[in-house]
Amino acid sequence: MTLKRPQSPAGTLVVLEHTSKILKGNPLGDPHVRKLGVWLPPQYEQAAGRRGAVGRRFPVIYDLVGFTGSGQSHTNWKPFSDNVPERAARLIHEGKMGPAILVFPDCFTAMGGNQYVNSSAIGNYADYLTREIIPFVDGQFHTLASREHRGCFGKSSGGYGSIIHAMKYAKYWGAVADHSGDAYFDFVYWHDWPNTLNELAKHRAVRRTAGRYDARRESARRGLAEGLDDGRIKRFLDTVWKKEKLSGAEGHCIMNLCMAASYDPDPKAPLGFRVPFNLESGELIEKRWQKWRANDPVNLVAKYRDNLRSMRGIYIDCGWRDQYHIHYGARILAKRLAVAGIRHTYEEFDDNHSDIDYRMDVSLPFLYKALKP
Repeated sequence: MTLKRPQSPAGTLVVLEHTSKILKGNPLGDPHVRKLGVWLPPQYEQAAGRRGAVGRRFPVIYDLVGFTGSGQSHTNWKPFSDNVPERAARLIHEGKMGPAILVFPDCFTAMGGNQYVNSSAIGNYADYLTREIIPFVDGQFHTLASREHRGCFGKSSGGYGSIIHAMKYAKYWGAVADHSGDAYFDFVYWHDWPNTLNELAKHRAVRRTAGRYDARRESARRGLAEGLDDGRIKRFLDTVWKKEKLSGAEGHCIMNLCMAASYDPDPKAPLGFRVPFNLESGELIEKRWQKWRANDPVNLVAKYRDNLRSMRGIYIDCGWRDQYHIHYGARILAKRLAVAGIRHTYEEFDDNHSDIDYRMDVSLPFLYKALKP
């Protein structure tokens, strides 16, 4: 079978190397020298060809990939589908959006990713994007270098990052698109923590034997009631970091640990963060969970209402069969935006959380319309 796609000018993908001062010495020892993908639309080349130097400037859209992703992964070949540069080229060719520069930052970490926020346990990735990558791109390319013409989009963790940046870093962004972004943590994360606790229990220091169990003593030892690691998290991480293939349970476990490191970092804690459940008894640690809820977009609308109102465009969507139950969080987020009088577009579609890049056919034109000069 041959997949037939409409032929359109491809544009140019440029891969640069950027040395970060902000990521240097990060807690996980992740690289501070990283590749940065930048896609230039065909019109960028045409302007250069006509004048010998680009006189025209273009809006810029940043792609914040989801958990376990990296920027350049969205520029790779895809079966039965377009990668992001191909998709943008097609949309421009079809007249559904105008030319824009796309940027693909690398924000991967040893924890599987991050939430595009600053964390003393992972690194300051919000600052990395806003204080380093944005001026670097504006200095290298003929961009419309103002927030009014700069936007970001992403799915899942990338969707979370996009809406959080609209809230907290509005002076850098003029429009955002949030595909199935993490929201309503009481649904999205809570239900998977029992599985995470079971996975971490495999790395418990004392091997279990059948018989009497002192529940009171076991749940109270070594700071478990304060969300501290008794060693099992470190042993889990040491184990998976030696692997090339993680099981599904291990993948979800490291994801929840990454969220803990993002939402509840604590430099004084083992590994630099705390967890919201007692690792032995599974009891909720209310003080720790409040740290998570303080990072939940549904709880931040009122606080950042003015920043959100300043956006030229906010687009949110989610499949109504999302296996992580994110559609409930998206609905609550859209409801609270409406109550606050914040203009936005919210859409749902008949699908789950996986392989929904086709929704960019809606979000990219939306962003271009909001950001165009």
